[in-house]
Amino acid sequence: MAAGAVSPCGEDGRRGERRSRRVAELARLAPRGLHDSLAMNAARSGYRVFSANSTAACTELAKRITERLGAELGKSVVYQETNGETRVEIKESVRGQDIFIIQTIPRDVNTAVMELLIMAYALKTSCARNIIGVIPYFPYSKQSKMRKRGSIVCKLLASMLAKAGLTHIITMDLHQKEIQGFFSFPVDNLRASPFLLQYIQEEIPDYRNAVIVAKSPDAAKRAQSYAERLRLGLAVIHGEAQCTEQDMDDGRHSPPMVKNATVHPGLELPLMMAKEKPPITVVGDVGGRIAIIVDDIIDDVESFVAAAEILKERGAYKIFVMATHGLLSADAPRLIEESSIDEVVVTNTVPHEVQKLQCPKIKTVDISLILSEAIRRIHNGESMAYLFRNITVDD
Repeated sequence: MAAGAVSPCGEDGRRGERRSRRVAELARLAPRGLHDSLAMNAARSGYRVFSANSTAACTELAKRITERLGAELGKSVVYQETNGETRVEIKESVRGQDIFIIQTIPRDVNTAVMELLIMAYALKTSCARNIIGVIPYFPYSKQSKMRKRGSIVCKLLASMLAKAGLTHIITMDLHQKEIQGFFSFPVDNLRASPFLLQYIQEEIPDYRNAVIVAKSPDAAKRAQSYAERLRLGLAVIHGEAQCTEQDMDDGRHSPPMVKNATVHPGLELPLMMAKEKPPITVVGDVGGRIAIIVDDIIDDVESFVAAAEILKERGAYKIFVMATHGLLSADAPRLIEESSIDEVVVTNTVPHEVQKLQCPKIKTVDISLILSEAIRRIHNGESMAYLFRNITVDD
C-alpha cells in the first residue's frame, strides 16, 4: 500500500464514529425539542372570556372586564326561542383553552341560571380545558338554610353547575360564606369592601364625623369590619322593626310545631319559651353624625327605609346605604327616592341602570378591576392571596 494512503477499514471506522456521534447528539436534543413543542402548544392554548347573558344590559360588566384584560369577548349567541327555551351557540374553537363565563344576574333569575348551565355544557362538549364561572352575585344564596319543609336550593344549584361542567367559580360577597362548602370544586369569594371603603373616603367629605350602622344584629360583624378599618364608631339597630324574616321561617323550627300533639306518657320535655322582640332601640350614638348603613344585599328596601327613619329620629343628619349587590326589586327606586336616605351606593355586580334612571340617589362603584385581575391570576396559575390582603375570617 502506498505511503499516505488511507486504509478502507480505517475510513469505515471513522464514518461509524461520526454516525454514532450524530445519533447521540440527536438523542440529546430530542427532549429539548419536545419541551419547546409543549411550550408552544401551551402558549397557543390561551384563554377566552364569554358572556352568558342574552340581554345587552347584562353584558356591560363583561365588556369592562375584557377591556381591562386587553382581550376580546368570545363569539357566542345566547337567545330565547319562541317557546321559551334557551339556546346557546359557540361560534369559535375553544379546544384546550381556559374559558371564563361571566354571568350577571338580571331580574329574570331562572333564565340567567339556564343560560349559564347550557353555555357551560356547550363549552364542556367543545373540549374546553377548564371552565370557570365568574358569577359576581350568586343567585339563590339566601336559600342556603333549611326552612320548614323546604330545601337548600343553593346546594342544588351548586350540584347543577358542577354537573354542567364548571371547574371553578369566582364570586363576590356570598350571603353566607359557608356556601363555599356546597361545591365540589374551588370557589374564590372576593370582597367588594375595599372599593366601598374607598368610596366613603373619597366621596363623603366629612366621613370622619360618620358612624357605621348595622340595621340588625346579624349585620354587626360586617359593620364592625368597616368601622375598624375607617377608625369610626359603631351603632346597631335592635328591636322589632329591624326584623325582615319571620322567626318561624328559621330552620330551627323545622318541623313546625303541632298543636294538641299526642305526647308519650311520662315524657315531659322542657318548654321552649316564645321569643319577644324588645322595643326598637339604637345601640350607639348617632346624634349629629353621618350614618352609614352597610350590608351585603339591598333588595326589598323597606327595612333600610325604616332604619333610616329611626336614625333620623335619633339625630343623624345624613344617611348613606352601602351594599355590594343592588338587586333593588319591585318599587325600591321609588321608596328610596321618597325616604330619608340621602344616597344608596352599590357595585355593578348586578345591572341596575333602569333603577338609576328612576332614582338619582343610587350610585354605582365599578368592581371590574378585581374580577379581571382574578381571571388573569387563575389563568396564569398565580396565587390569589394578593386579592385577599388584610381580609380576616369575619370579613
